[in-house]
Amino acid sequence: MRKKAIILLSGGLDSTTVMAIAKHEGFELYSMSFFYGQRHSYELNAAKNVAEVFKVKKHLVINIDLNKIGGSALTDDIQVPKARSLNSIKKGIPITYVPARNTIFLAHALAWSEVIKSFDIFIGVNAIDFSGYPDCRPEYISAFEHMANLATKTGVEGKIRIKIQTPLIKMTKSQIINKGIELGVDYSLTHSCYDPDKGGFACGLCDSCLLRKKGFEEAGFTDPAKYSNTA
Repeated sequence: MRKKAIILLSGGLDSTTVMAIAKHEGFELYSMSFFYGQRHSYELNAAKNVAEVFKVKKHLVINIDLNKIGGSALTDDIQVPKARSLNSIKKGIPITYVPARNTIFLAHALAWSEVIKSFDIFIGVNAIDFSGYPDCRPEYISAFEHMANLATKTGVEGKIRIKIQTPLIKMTKSQIINKGIELGVDYSLTHSCYDPDKGGFACGLCDSCLLRKKGFEEAGFTDPAKYSNTA
């Protein structure tokens, strides 16, 4: 019987690559996405399409209203930064950081893992080409994994250790893209933009779009994302 893996799937480039890696490693795939009041909820359409292409066993969309908490340009009435230099993107924690988002997401995946008896949770965090988010660092992942094995029936009974899998954490965006291409990922399915227009076209100027475009350029491939005319 194949081992089960839960993949936190945003519908973006990184999480889709993680899905391909988990599939390549022989896992039976389960995916979890979140509608949390994000302005770029168009990404959920991408997540659904990715889940269908990868033929996941089950795809869950969890609703969490983080608008009530706010504090982020993705969930509050705060302008998304545009056209920042790459040096600026890598300095400090930007306003697009959603307070405790990965902790909230991983906690839900952890709960599901106990129910379906999956002991591998995959998340597409990256500590190199990233926007300074504190919950993308190796020390955060290590701490959460330690907590997961203290806070669950599975962990306490010591039958199998829960593992938070982060295959992209030490890869640049171009390396991630090359890995995905190697595994046959169709990146036209993915959506990365923080501030798409009503038609779902990417702005081309937010931090996420700029890092994506930089990655494709360095990898030597054409970015298949659909950008707005103003990008």
